[in-house]
Amino acid sequence: MALFGKRGRIGVIELFGMIGPTVQSSVYYQLLDRLERSSRVGVVLLDIDSPGGAVAASESLFAKVDRIRQKKPVVAFVRGSGTSGAYMAASAATRIVALPSAIVGSIGVISLRPVAAELLERVGINISVSKSAPLKDMGAFYRQPTEEEEQRLQAIIDQLYEAFVQRVARTRNLEVERVRSLATGEVFTGVRGKELGLVDELGDFDDALDLAAELGGVPRKMAYVRPPRTMRQRVAGRFAAWAMESLAEEGYGASGQRLWYL
Repeated sequence: MALFGKRGRIGVIELFGMIGPTVQSSVYYQLLDRLERSSRVGVVLLDIDSPGGAVAASESLFAKVDRIRQKKPVVAFVRGSGTSGAYMAASAATRIVALPSAIVGSIGVISLRPVAAELLERVGINISVSKSAPLKDMGAFYRQPTEEEEQRLQAIIDQLYEAFVQRVARTRNLEVERVRSLATGEVFTGVRGKELGLVDELGDFDDALDLAAELGGVPRKMAYVRPPRTMRQRVAGRFAAWAMESLAEEGYGASGQRLWYL
């Protein structure tokens, strides 16, 4: 059975939650790819409520949305939060619509990692390390970073930050220095975001839907594309699944991921 009707549809995909742990880039890449390739989808509508997330996952979504935009219109609707990595993905859309009270921006990069050196010392645990080079255990939780390691990490952050600024400048058709002046990590309401050029229009989901239908030249009919529900979600129910996903997000950084668009 065909996924979409013959007359064309607005393909809707929801980006709710942290990119990486909840919005898994590999899964959502496949969903976006289906919308890109479908001849029955005339326009894509991204429904966004996300604080951003992991660097690589955010960049993957941005690249895919940017590619879709070359073939068919993409409208990003920010209903709650569309910040950092989520704003990066939204910026690749043809147009951005946001609720006046929505939060956008937070353009920047942050590195997070626990340092448990004092805790380990208190409980009498010593870590023995053999390594092939001085920087092999850079970012280890069992000791404080050296000055050289902090400089190396800052260089990576600066490189990612500059790439973020360049992407937004290109897709939003803004001067690079203009974007850099806004890329302080600060967040803005939808109203202020529109004044600054980070948002195109203020409105609700219906307004975004109307715009998508107009840009795509398709009926105002939606076709939601969602990831398959896991067994955990089917058995535990929605509330329990949300709780378990929140715990997963808390542990995501401890598993080695330390660079975030948050």
